Amino acid sequence: MSRAEHPVHLVAGLVVWMLWFVVLYGLLSVGCAVAPPGPGQGIWNWINASLWLISLVVVVGLALAGWWCWRAAIVSDESHARFMTRVSAAIYGLSAAATLAVALPVLFYPPCV
Repeated sequence: MSRAEHPVHLVAGLVVWMLWFVVLYGLLSVGCAVAPPGPGQGIWNWINASLWLISLVVVVGLALAGWWCWRAAIVSDESHARFMTRVSAAIYGLSAAATLAVALPVLFYPPCV
């Protein structure tokens, strides 16, 4: 998997997004069941902060993986390798965008409502 044209990169971004999605809503549910924040805190509470931090780490990781694949496509001499790395970079980018899109409500809505 150290090579950017490895086929695992075609699904790795989506698998990371799927795992992040399960962890995000799992932590939200457990946090609300175990130690829900007070209703007066609004969006400024430990659950939203931790969910947003986890989301940012995942977005940065996906973006870096996409950038790495795109850079590999630029320096590659083989058309097959360029195709694989460009598609992988696009999938990583879409996964990062989907992560941001799903995480945005954390910034605007209080949890445990």
